[in-house]
Formats: sequence, structure tokens, C-alpha cells
Amino acid sequence: MVPLKRRKVSLSGTLNAGTHSSGLTEPTKFPHIVLFLLERKMGASRRAFLSQLGRRKGFQVQELFSENVTHVICENNSGEEVRMWLESQRRRQAKLHLLDVSWYTESMRDGFPVEILDRHKLQDLVVNDLEVIPFSLPSYACQRRTTLENHNTLLTDALSLLAENAELSNEDGRGVAFRRAAAVLKALPSAVTDLSQLTGLPCLGEHSLRVIKDILKNGASSEVQSTKESERFKALKVFTGIFGVGSKTADRWIREGIHNLQQLRDSGHTLNRAQQAGLEHYDDINQPVSMAEADAIRETVGGAVASVLPGAQIVLTGGFRRGKLTGHDVDFLITHPEEGCEVGLMPKLVSWLDSRGLILYQKTTRNSYLESKDGPGRPPANIDRFERCLAIFKLEVQSEKHVKSQSGELCQHLQTEAVAERRWRAVRVDLVVSPVSQFAFALLGWTGSKLFERELRRWAGHERSMSLSSHALYDNKQGRYIRAFSEEEIFAHLGLEYIPPSERNA
Repeated sequence: MVPLKRRKVSLSGTLNAGTHSSGLTEPTKFPHIVLFLLERKMGASRRAFLSQLGRRKGFQVQELFSENVTHVICENNSGEEVRMWLESQRRRQAKLHLLDVSWYTESMRDGFPVEILDRHKLQDLVVNDLEVIPFSLPSYACQRRTTLENHNTLLTDALSLLAENAELSNEDGRGVAFRRAAAVLKALPSAVTDLSQLTGLPCLGEHSLRVIKDILKNGASSEVQSTKESERFKALKVFTGIFGVGSKTADRWIREGIHNLQQLRDSGHTLNRAQQAGLEHYDDINQPVSMAEADAIRETVGGAVASVLPGAQIVLTGGFRRGKLTGHDVDFLITHPEEGCEVGLMPKLVSWLDSRGLILYQKTTRNSYLESKDGPGRPPANIDRFERCLAIFKLEVQSEKHVKSQSGELCQHLQTEAVAERRWRAVRVDLVVSPVSQFAFALLGWTGSKLFERELRRWAGHERSMSLSSHALYDNKQGRYIRAFSEEEIFAHLGLEYIPPSERNA
């Protein structure tokens, strides 16, 4: 994939005051003031945004530096740096204001050029390398506390998108590398402002550091932008958004020239039952599920569980247990305090829900885990083997015709008049039944995050010579299973400080 080339802007030459490519300019209100924003350290994206903002407010903001400029606006530059740059432009400093970006933003806020105070004037900054204090973090994500408060969203979103693209392209190794790098940045106590702060941190490979450097310098990554705009990436995202469709199936359709849902519908491809349901309820399933909706489903499923097996316990797991307010699906873990009583629960539960018209699709798999036979080895593809029902749930909702997308924008949720009148939406729900002896391990495994669980298993194997799964913990040196009845006990057996669910958002 060839990255988009960044447009380079010459810092010499002239441009008529008030002239630019956008048609959203207010008439020039301050003809005696001509502004130029220095791109160095500000970054191209931020410079473009601030320039457009100024023009909309009626300021003259020149794209190219010229003799007309009266004010040079800088961000994170010292006076000495800017004076050296002016010398390279062969421009004398007389009657030229060298100002910090704070003067510019205050002027934008007030709608007119504010008075230039001493704090606005560019100072000669003495930068001491010792003042840039590097961060320090443990190597494994399961040793770190990662809350939902992320101080480096711009960086982690970029790395996560590259990870997703790698995973959709069946390059799992690259995907994990980007995920680990993003997890490190998520755990940092403050925003990264200089690449030197990352010196010595684990899991930051050359590729990730290159992306981070690009963003810190320019405000965006050309590689990330190129990936985001790739037709292949867009098509993979659309097709894997269909319940029951994986990256290999999506890739095959793309190679056949199918790039959107309508082309798929017109292609005549035979879809399995899960894919048919996923395509039918595509819009609903790809809308985020709110905590209120998850609670409503929990109340319904909890009532059903109590009806078919009194005394059984149900726990909402996944991202909601970690404190997230929205999710892609809703996961429930069910057990009974008496070992063996959970056997036969799932068919009764599914039948109860189905008889009331609450299930639009379901596929149930039986428990295939036998400790005495399977031993400590984790099953292929890291999938546990509990009795499980993958379902699409019919959730009654209010008569709202619009919902908020993940970006926060209002989007049309129901597309035809007939559908718009319905009082329900489709939601992905997973029901998992665990014996009480395995419940602590299942709860830990199903809480996530996915990377946190991967790191727990890596820690167990590399640091403790143990094998951890959602079913059990096995000591390879002693050749025996280690029992636990709480997550706290599992962490203790692994020699780790207990980390609550709200701090496992790696």
C-alpha cells in the first residue's frame, strides 16, 4: 500500500491577503493585520485547521510567508528558533510580531485582535533534556492499571486502526504488535509530547514509533490516513460487520469484485443461516448497545434464568463489566452454586426466550471441555469450550427513529416506513454457562479486555510456567491443577497484584 504523499507548502513567496482555497471566508475585518502560522512543531493538520478558523473570523491568514506579514504565530517554538528561521527567509524582524499561539486562540475566541501582552510574546526558551522525563511501565499489560481515561487517544486510535487492518488482512502478528503498543500508551498517566518520553518503554517497535513520531510532528499519520481511505479496508469493515462473516470470507468476496452490501445481495451468493440473519439485521447490529439496553436485556434474561433454574446466578461481563457505557454486543455468564445443576440449563433458557419471541437467531454449542481428558492445553484459536448460545436478541425499545452512532452524530437507524414503525431493535447477545468450579476463570476470561487476557496467559506461561484458560489454571512444573474460586485468588496464584475490572481496559 503506497501512503498518500503529504502536500508540502513553501514558506517563501507571496499570496494576496485574504485569498485562499476555501469559500467560507468572512470579509476582512482587520486589514492592517496579516497573520502567518509557522508549521514547524504545530503540524500541517493543526495549522490548516487554525488557518481556516481565522479566515472564518475575518482575519487575513496567509498560506505563504511574505513581506506583507505583520504577525508570525508559533507553537512550541523558542524566540531563537523563529529568529533563525526569519534569517533564512531574509526578512528583518523590525515591526514583526513573534507571538505564541495563545494570542491567536484568544483573538479567535473574542472575534478581534486582543492586546499583545508579555505572555503572548515569544520567549527564548532554554530546553534542558533532563526536563523531559521518560515514562516507565511494566512489560505486561496484566501488570498495569488501565482505566477508561486515555490521555493519548489520537495516538492509540491510530495504532488501533493499523492493528485492525492487519487483523482483517490475516496478519495477526502485526495486529498484536500494534495492539500492545496502543495498550502501553493507554496506560500512561499523561499525554505524550515528545518521543524521548517513550525511551525504554516496552512493546514499542520501530513501526509503531514511526507512526507516533509522524503524529507528534504533523498532527496526523499519512499511513493511517491512507489505510482509513483504502477501498479494501472500507469493504473489509463492512463485510466483517455482518454477523457470521470473518476476514477470509470478506476477502474472497472482495477478490470477486464485491465491495458493498447491495452488490453482495445482488451477487446471488448462498449465505449460511448466521450470515443471513446478520445481513437482515445489519443496521441494528452495527449500532452501539447502551448500558441501559444491556441492563434491560439482563433483566429479561435474568428473569428467564430464575424461571428455569431457581438459584442460578447471571453476570453481565465484557466491556460493560469494565465500566464502558456502550458496546458491540452483550455477554452473560451463568452458573449455579451447586456443581452439576447447570447441566441442561441452556436448552431450557433458549426455549423460554424463543417461546416469547425474543430470539431472532440462535446457535447453541454444547460444553466440550473435559479436564481429565483435555489436560491443561488451551484449545485451538483460543476459544473456550463452555456451553454457549450465540444469539440475536429482539429488544423492545421506545419509538425513537434515530440513534447516536459511535462518532456521536445522529444517523438514520431505520430505513423504510414499515420498519420505522417497529418498536424493537436487534442486539447481539452471547449466553455462556459455566460450572461453578470453573466460574472464576470464566469470569476473568469473559471480562477482558482481549489484550489483557492475552497478556495474562503470556505471563502465566513465560513467567510462572503455568497454563491459563477460561476453564482452569495448570502448574506445569508441579503437574497439577490449581483451584480458585475468585479472580483475586487467580491473580495471587500468578504472583500478580489484583487488578479490578475497571482497570483492565488495555
